[in-house]
Amino acid sequence: MTQVHSTAIVDPKAQLDTSVTVGPYTVIGPDVKIGAGTTVGAHCVIEGRTTIGRDSRIFQFSSLGAVPQDKKYAGEPTQLEIGDRNTVREFCTFNIGVPGAGGVTRVGHDNWIMAYTHIAHDCQVGNHTTLANNTTLAGHVHLGDWVTIGGLTGIHQFVSIGAHAMVGFASAVSQDVPPFMLVDGNPLAVRGFNVVGLRRRDFSAARIAAVKQMHRLLYRQGKTLEEARTAIDALATEVPESAGDVALMSGFLTHATRGIAR
Repeated sequence: MTQVHSTAIVDPKAQLDTSVTVGPYTVIGPDVKIGAGTTVGAHCVIEGRTTIGRDSRIFQFSSLGAVPQDKKYAGEPTQLEIGDRNTVREFCTFNIGVPGAGGVTRVGHDNWIMAYTHIAHDCQVGNHTTLANNTTLAGHVHLGDWVTIGGLTGIHQFVSIGAHAMVGFASAVSQDVPPFMLVDGNPLAVRGFNVVGLRRRDFSAARIAAVKQMHRLLYRQGKTLEEARTAIDALATEVPESAGDVALMSGFLTHATRGIAR
C-alpha cells in the first residue's frame, strides 16, 4: 500500500504507485500522477496536471504544478512533467505551462535541484543538470543535458543554455550560452570552456581539444559568428571523433534566438 501520512490530504483521483511515500501535511491534487519509489516530504503541495516519474525525492515545503506567474493564463489545461530519479530540495517551485508554447513545463531525468529553485512556465530542463540554491528560471528557458547553474543566478525568459555549459555563482543570464562554455558575472562574460566537467564525463583528449578549438573560434580569433560557425563545422572532418560535439554546437548557434553570450 502507498505510505501516506495520516495528516496528508491526497485526492482520491490522484494516481500514486503503491510504493510512493507521502509525508505529513502534504496536499496532492486530483490530476497528479506519481511513479514507483518516489518519496514526497512534509508540507508539500503538488497540484495541477503534474506527472512525476520513478525514484524521485521531493523534499519538504516544495510547490509543484501551481498555475504559472503569467497574467495571460486563464485556467487552460496545461502540464508539468518531471522525469525519473530527480532530487528536488526544499522550497522549490515548478509551474505548469501556458497555451501557445506547448503548454508543458518539463524536467528530465537525474537532475539535482537545490533549495529555493524556481522553474517557471514552459521551461525545458534536460537530464543530469545541477541547479544550485536560488536558481531562478524565467518562462520558456531551455537547459541542455549536464548543465550546471551556480547559486543565486537568474536566467531571462526564452534563454537557452547548451549542454555541458556551466554558469557561475550569482550570474545574470540574458543571452544564450553555447554548449560547453563557462560563463559568469553581471554583465555575463565567457571565461573559458567547462574542461573540468568534460573530464568528469570521460570526454577523450581529442574531444576536449576540439571543444577548446571551438571556444577559440568563437571568442579568441575576432571572427564573426558566421565565420566561426563555418570554421567549427570543418572540425567534424578534421577531428572525426568530435563530430557529435560539433553538431551540437553548430545546431545551437543556428537556432540561438537571443544572441549568444560573448
